[in-house]
Amino acid sequence: MRTGSVARKTAETDISVEVNLDGTGTYNVSTGIGFLDHMVEQFSRHSLIDVTLKVAGDLHIDQHHTTEDSAIALGQALSDALGNKAGIGRYGMAYSPMDETLARVSLDISGRPYLVWKARFTQEKLGEWDTELIEHWFHSVAQAAGITLHIQLLYGQNNHHVCEAIYKGFARAMRQAVELDPRKGGAIPSTKGQLGG
Repeated sequence: MRTGSVARKTAETDISVEVNLDGTGTYNVSTGIGFLDHMVEQFSRHSLIDVTLKVAGDLHIDQHHTTEDSAIALGQALSDALGNKAGIGRYGMAYSPMDETLARVSLDISGRPYLVWKARFTQEKLGEWDTELIEHWFHSVAQAAGITLHIQLLYGQNNHHVCEAIYKGFARAMRQAVELDPRKGGAIPSTKGQLGG
């Protein structure tokens, strides 16, 4: 089983995260931000990556540190589980519809972190979560996991649907990218012989 874990403690957050790339989409998530919990749960369920994520953060200040640090820790755990990335599909893409909304997510587990974000929200909060932090969450995950990540909202009106379609698209793309391809025979999917660096 390809598993990864991270314990991350600072003056702002105390985080533990475990992932299993070969899981069934089982999750246990508690960040203190209800809508963020819901989105990480969606990621786990639709990627089939098991996720346990526990966060105690300085929410009395605001949600920034909890959002950013939980994404960093999750990205690090994913990177830990991927190891040298031998045999993985590497690339993933998903079109993710939700009612009137359609999002497209494409990614490359390249070791070269980059985020292209082409989405927008028309309200300041989803539940109690500041919508400006959603792009930052994806930026932090991409940086920590070494993912080239392109996210585009093709159309949509309902802000909840927009966010959920993006997270589900990310999940489905990650599912493709982390799955082992038996035709690769355990080879690292790069002519360089390594990914990143």
